[in-house]
Amino acid sequence: MAPALVLKHVSKAFGTQSVLRDVSIEADAGEFIALVGPSGCGKSTLLRIAAGLERADAGEVSLAGVNVTDTRAADRDMAMVFQSYALYPHLTVRQNIALPLAMRRLSGFERLPMIGRITPSARAKHASIMADVERTAEALRITELLNRKPGEMSGGQRQRVALGRAIVRRPKAFLMDEPLSNLDAALRVHMRAEIVSLHRAAGVVTLYVTHDQEEALGMADRVAVMIGGRILQIASPEVIYTDPEHIDVASFIGSPKINLLPGKIVHGGRLFQAGRYLFSGFSGPERDVTIGIRPEHLFLSTEAHEDSIPLFLQRLEFLGSEVIAHLKNQNDGRALIARLEPDHASDVAGLKQLFASATDHELMVFETDGSRVRAAASVADGAASYAA
Repeated sequence: MAPALVLKHVSKAFGTQSVLRDVSIEADAGEFIALVGPSGCGKSTLLRIAAGLERADAGEVSLAGVNVTDTRAADRDMAMVFQSYALYPHLTVRQNIALPLAMRRLSGFERLPMIGRITPSARAKHASIMADVERTAEALRITELLNRKPGEMSGGQRQRVALGRAIVRRPKAFLMDEPLSNLDAALRVHMRAEIVSLHRAAGVVTLYVTHDQEEALGMADRVAVMIGGRILQIASPEVIYTDPEHIDVASFIGSPKINLLPGKIVHGGRLFQAGRYLFSGFSGPERDVTIGIRPEHLFLSTEAHEDSIPLFLQRLEFLGSEVIAHLKNQNDGRALIARLEPDHASDVAGLKQLFASATDHELMVFETDGSRVRAAASVADGAASYAA
């Protein structure tokens, strides 16, 4: 079965500035893919190319097995939801949601006010459109808003209307460009669930652009991490977080950010850091590498161990269900972050000196070009603990 949406080797430049560089994505029917990355990485440009609002310099776009690269945006059977809602301020909610159906189902004559409805066929079409609008409004719980205009509604209500205008068309693909960025934090969380529920009910592919990694990880079936105009990795949220293929993916995904420390692969394929050998099994010549460890994998103790190193505790940041410990390596002054349970944090609060360690299977090792390097085998029995 052909993928529902394919972006193949897409490249785009504005003048001398390359925005997209050979980007490819295949999305199956009913799949929710989130495009996440820093501002300016090309996410929105890729979405606009998929929608037909921008033309790629190279590459193809296919929808349901049909090449639509040269097809007008209006004929691609995709629905796009914008960050700015893009509602017509002079039209009611009912009219805003009905508009895409009217443009598709009615002739130019039938769209004329009053006179366009004089034929029985036109009246039947208008009745069908209004019935679809009512069903969509009921699904989004905005029936009571149908006679209001956008200026009379809150941001969350306007976003629901924008979603309704997209959903009512029953398109082959949804394209969403940071649709929740204008909402407050509590409403964003609520609307995430709404969008995922609507996506599943519609059963069509969704391409969702966001700079918010929490949105991407929490909503998507797969996450595509874009940096510098390229997709560095596309995988399930769990794999993106726990097994990144590039240091930029590891650095971008995760809050607080991953701890990165200098290391070295030495003779015999052993990993060496801070005066200690960690584990072996690496191939290739001796070389510098970077060691990454997630804040939740950094274990803090009040007592020194053979493989632990002393840290200064600078401050604790209480976040309710967790506490973030801001630390400084006593040997080299490097900043480190640990994520703690509140009970553990209470044990170390007020102390100036602590000791940190982690086990070898929690480490990630990256080459100088950012690519992931993996050991063929690590210390198996009694894995050596790691000094941060």
